[in-house]
Amino acid sequence: MTPFRFLCRSVALATLAFAATAVAQAPTPAPAQARVPAGPRPGTAERSVLLDRVVAVVNDEALTQFEIDEQKKSVLAQMKSQNVTPPAADVLDKQLLDRLITERAITQFAKENGVKVDDTQVERAILRIAQDNKLSPDEFRAALKKEGIEYEKYREDIRKEIVIQRLRDREVDSRITVSDSEVEAFIASQNAQAGSDVEYRISHILVVVPERASPEQIDAKRRRAEEALKQVRDGTDFAQVAAGYSDAPDALQGGSLGWRPAARLPNVFVESAKAMKPGDVSTVLRSATGFHVIKLQETRSRNAPTVVEQTHARHILIKVNEVTSESEAKARIDRVHDRLETGAKFEDQAKLNSEDGTASKGGDLGWVSPGDTVPDFEAAMNKLKLGEISGAVRTQFGWHLIQVQERRTQDITAERKRDQARMALRQRKSDEAFQDWLRQMRDRAYVEIKPLEQ
Repeated sequence: MTPFRFLCRSVALATLAFAATAVAQAPTPAPAQARVPAGPRPGTAERSVLLDRVVAVVNDEALTQFEIDEQKKSVLAQMKSQNVTPPAADVLDKQLLDRLITERAITQFAKENGVKVDDTQVERAILRIAQDNKLSPDEFRAALKKEGIEYEKYREDIRKEIVIQRLRDREVDSRITVSDSEVEAFIASQNAQAGSDVEYRISHILVVVPERASPEQIDAKRRRAEEALKQVRDGTDFAQVAAGYSDAPDALQGGSLGWRPAARLPNVFVESAKAMKPGDVSTVLRSATGFHVIKLQETRSRNAPTVVEQTHARHILIKVNEVTSESEAKARIDRVHDRLETGAKFEDQAKLNSEDGTASKGGDLGWVSPGDTVPDFEAAMNKLKLGEISGAVRTQFGWHLIQVQERRTQDITAERKRDQARMALRQRKSDEAFQDWLRQMRDRAYVEIKPLEQ
């Protein structure tokens, strides 16, 4: 077990891996190569001590060697826990600098737009991480210490990850739509394809080509991808090559994409993977993002009937965000609960108070299958009897009240297929749009790399 499980588990946050190992912003750094006298010592000459070095400036903020070194500690511990061989020191330093630059540009954007996360939200997120790892808070702190990770630093890492996820929700995911016609066309296409029930476990190397790149830049990027492929074919471990060559956020996790259906993979990956056997490595592939090399790790079938226990539920949600604090949201949901206890109708209170898309329907969520809601919500819902109203339930979205109206056992194979199709299309669009957004954030930032002073 490693406390990095949360940092690499989703990605939604998988594409946020650059933030997973980020360090808290250091205090305003001293000028490049700043030195101060250490003070005379008996029998010795006065000496100078290197405090820190400014490595780069992102807009109006400095990145220091200390920040890179601190991030390197976390990354090396993470790679060790995943049995990934680190790249050469200079290559790793470049990877970390690039990621810190991107992260700094994003956190600056968040600050300018008033996106922030308070301490209570961070502590709740860490508590969920500890619970996911089946550890008490004290045990989790001890696990972090064993990994050489300071708790305060870890808290700031999580704060940044939540901020970035909120930015992704607002700037990317909120603008993505999937129409019914797209879902129907997707299902028809899947049905027409042999092997549409197959899931792939793929690792990849991505060499990003900048927007408006010149032919010379494109050629240089292609050569870099070809060099990565050559190293893999010469016997170097794929994960090690990915860590040294890939520009993807998951590079330092060996480029692993985990298990994905074809719909959640770029078409160029799918077309190549269909002709590959587990263990095979592709040629250099081209996409709108850049050049890729993929390795097919495994395949598996996911075509089986789905019979589940469904719950017909409704809820009231008070969100916690930049406008509504944790304490204010909790107080509001408690007042609604008091009204329900004294005879108010759930449907009416949902219409008046809920900050969710179901408010106009009295909070009705319809029939909910296992996995349709976040774990905290599902766990609370499953404990309720028919007609019972929960107490205040905290999830990543805010505070809820839940009422269970009915339960049934249902074959949802066809329904689940539609849901999976919609989710796959949405995730594909989201991943592509988020990568574009990250690249835009990086390209818009003024970045000055400071030369190493001799």
